[in-house]
Amino acid sequence: MDGPPILSMKGISKEYFGNRVLKDVDLVVGPGEIHALVGENGAGKSTLMNILFGMPVIHTTGGFEGEVEIAGQAVKIMNPHEAMDHGIGMVHQEFMLIPDFTIAENIKVGREIGTPTVFSKILGPSMDILDREAMSRDAKKALSRIGMNIEDYVKVAGLPIGYKQFVEIAREIDKTGIKLLVFDEPTAVLAESEAERLLEIMKLIADQGIAIIFITHRLDEVMAIADSLTILRDGELVERSSTRDMTVVEIAAKMIGRKVERLVDLGDTCRVCDQENVALELNNFSVDMPGEQVKGMNASVYKGEIFGFGGLAGQGKIGIINGIMGLFPAEGDALVFGEKLRLERLGDALKHDVAFVSEDRRGVGLLLNESIERNIVFSAMQVHNQFLRRIGPMKMINRKKAKKHAIDMIKLLDIRCTGPQQKTGSLSGGNQQKVCLARALTLNPKILVVAEPTRGIDIGAKKLVLEHLVKMNVDEGMTIVIISSELVELRSICDRIAIVSEGKVEEILPPDASDAAFGLAMSGMSLAGVEGEVKDE
Repeated sequence: MDGPPILSMKGISKEYFGNRVLKDVDLVVGPGEIHALVGENGAGKSTLMNILFGMPVIHTTGGFEGEVEIAGQAVKIMNPHEAMDHGIGMVHQEFMLIPDFTIAENIKVGREIGTPTVFSKILGPSMDILDREAMSRDAKKALSRIGMNIEDYVKVAGLPIGYKQFVEIAREIDKTGIKLLVFDEPTAVLAESEAERLLEIMKLIADQGIAIIFITHRLDEVMAIADSLTILRDGELVERSSTRDMTVVEIAAKMIGRKVERLVDLGDTCRVCDQENVALELNNFSVDMPGEQVKGMNASVYKGEIFGFGGLAGQGKIGIINGIMGLFPAEGDALVFGEKLRLERLGDALKHDVAFVSEDRRGVGLLLNESIERNIVFSAMQVHNQFLRRIGPMKMINRKKAKKHAIDMIKLLDIRCTGPQQKTGSLSGGNQQKVCLARALTLNPKILVVAEPTRGIDIGAKKLVLEHLVKMNVDEGMTIVIISSELVELRSICDRIAIVSEGKVEEILPPDASDAAFGLAMSGMSLAGVEGEVKDE
């Protein structure tokens, strides 16, 4: 690192409503340095960047502890405009471009160059005439600085995705006094050739003395271009190191690096997994779910198995069940005990005895204005005609039977409520999750798929939910598929864990596989492949 740091964040701590998400974190980046910021989802990367940019979510929730210095000067950044004034810019993963504007117009948007007119002298600069020649010169200069040879008068709407990303970068470079650029997962939406070009552009920018914070889950890219890196885990600083002093295996291990403390004590439970009988099979399975696309996935889940799908956010694991249940367009084959599901038909999976607990319990999983009782029995009424009685030509709910079942489920799952008639929307998040689980169990499924089963609930409730999943698997031989961002959760109760990366299964690992194996798989690499490369060298 030559010269004093462009950015120094010291002792940064942040708490959200009693939950400490950053704990005494330091981040230092020098001029012209490409510094990688890595860690699992929930490690604290986004919160740290929100503090750097002065995002409202930080200041409306009590601020933060620690100090921020730009080029050696202590600063208090209260909003993103102030961050820009200090020479800090961001290249977003989701493009912030106006499709019908030209490249030059997008680069200069918000900083247009105008020629004064008689009207503007009276009514203000909004009446200036745009100086398109001057704007074009600035745009060409910015494009040239990143090595892009493209006409600035072309409309953004028709550009390939990679070029849109490059226009985003040129817009940031055009800003006066830019000192530091944050690249947030910039290659996530790019083809391989475009990603390679982007990495070259980042090197060009760094050569001009501009510091770069590179947030990515792709560790091969970190090793390719980063000078140094900071590893965060569970809101804490694990290590700051020169990239040349670490291997990709060491980085992956440190990202995960926690002792696997089982949330559930399996004890002497006797579990039977029938590897001769496939309960759920995915063949070349694709799902068009925005932000969670599945791309030609293959996987098999055995009868009686607890199988996990894990991986980073946005890599496709949530898309799997939403495609199986028909909530988003899906292609390929999904077979339940050998029978193909009609993926275009909403609810066909339910008829094949596949029950689903959604990750979006408030949006998809629950009828918030209805009672706990109605929520628990609703799907069984619709799919299996349970809890109904016939009165002449009409079917009416059997309230006595529904109430008894709801009370039984409330006791079984320890749902904290005033009774079965309490509205579900008034329950805490953890108890809402238990109602979702109760409704799925009421279907008496052969396969139960639960997405993010413990999201937003406390450790005690997590343990109870996971213990009950294991109990159902042991007592009833139910096949259970858990989709979760919590690796500890998956390693606690799963027989096998499929790590999903870029819409496909990167690797299927046993729960006791090394931290490095899990970290590499989440980064789109395998431990065997990396060790093989080292041996070849």
